[in-house]
Amino acid sequence: MRAKSVVATRQKKKKYFRLAKGYYATKKNRWRMTIQQLEKSLRYAYRDRKDKKGEFRQLWIIRLNAAARDAGMSYSRFISGLRKANIAIDRKMLAEMAVNDTTAFRQLAEIAKNSLAS
Repeated sequence: MRAKSVVATRQKKKKYFRLAKGYYATKKNRWRMTIQQLEKSLRYAYRDRKDKKGEFRQLWIIRLNAAARDAGMSYSRFISGLRKANIAIDRKMLAEMAVNDTTAFRQLAEIAKNSLAS
């Protein structure tokens, strides 16, 4: 009698179909379509986990630029002034300050202006 891999195959298929739950049309219940769609989805998920970091950095820079312009300087001058003043705060924290703690952000902007002037 030959050995059969029925249980293992069924478990593997169940795992894939569970991952494909909620997909459109036959992509959730036909084996070949499910495999193809899952491969594509997982590729996109991998790529977009990397892209998300860049998108958030872009958002922080936009927020910082707006807040810096309210303080009377451009984003690049603001960052340059902070570097010259030896202030090492990342863009995420700076953007958080710009949104939630404007007085502290304005103080940082003044420090950046003074360090550029000297």
